[in-house]
Amino acid sequence: MTGVVWLALDGVGHPQDAPTDSPWATDLPTLRPLLDAGLVLDATLGVEGLPQSATGQACWLTGQDAVRVMGGHFGPQPGPTLRALLDAESLPGRLARAGARVDLLNPYPPAYFAARDPAQGGRVHLAHGSFPHAFLHAGRPLNPPGLPSISPLLGLAFAEPHDATATPDDLRRLGEQVARAARDHDLLTADLWFSDALGHAGRDPTPPGLWRAARTYLQHLNALLEGLLHAGARVAISSDHGNFEDLHVKSHTVARVPFAASGLPLSLADGTAPATIVDGGRVLTRWFT
Repeated sequence: MTGVVWLALDGVGHPQDAPTDSPWATDLPTLRPLLDAGLVLDATLGVEGLPQSATGQACWLTGQDAVRVMGGHFGPQPGPTLRALLDAESLPGRLARAGARVDLLNPYPPAYFAARDPAQGGRVHLAHGSFPHAFLHAGRPLNPPGLPSISPLLGLAFAEPHDATATPDDLRRLGEQVARAARDHDLLTADLWFSDALGHAGRDPTPPGLWRAARTYLQHLNALLEGLLHAGARVAISSDHGNFEDLHVKSHTVARVPFAASGLPLSLADGTAPATIVDGGRVLTRWFT
């Protein structure tokens, strides 16, 4: 059976909690039906303040309440406490220790490694994000050889106005390539952090170019998903907190987040539906046990 392709969105609130003029108000013929058939999860975990990436992603990666471990929401990168939790409990690490094949498909440029290499003027203690930290601790390299990479930019330029650098057809073909690679893996993951970067560019009034970029991002995500599903992949989509869904503000939000999957059950071990991102992380673990 083909492995799981996990598209981990960053800072994308569910359409149900988005304003009417959200980027979600665009034609997404594959993505929206999948999300609408999926779940809407709480990311606040009953704790005051705005959810953050480090704790939110740690919840997904471990199935543990990282917010309780930290005593509050924390981010963007994990510090020593969260890194210890990820080292002990992250799904990539547990799977790798059991002999499973897992990899992170993000491309990392030379500047990323130089920033962490003292020989090149970098800082040896510069933290990785939750996803690269978890996969590195699992013994997996960044930029794994022989695998297609999924840029978190999803075919947009990093610099404003974030013009398209790829077409939806390019993303569909990439999805098909990743689906084929998943046949020889247990878990392939993409840490799609650029959605959060677009959300942090939000302001009121929202520039037309930002609206266009955000909608193009979702259209490219839709095309990637089409390619994955067309080639028979089992796919999961999650998010750690809200932000991107409301471009009138630049901060994170308390919006609920999506959890959807194709070819995979969205229930806990006792058959109940998950309600929070911690539950979502436990569902991910259940797929491999």
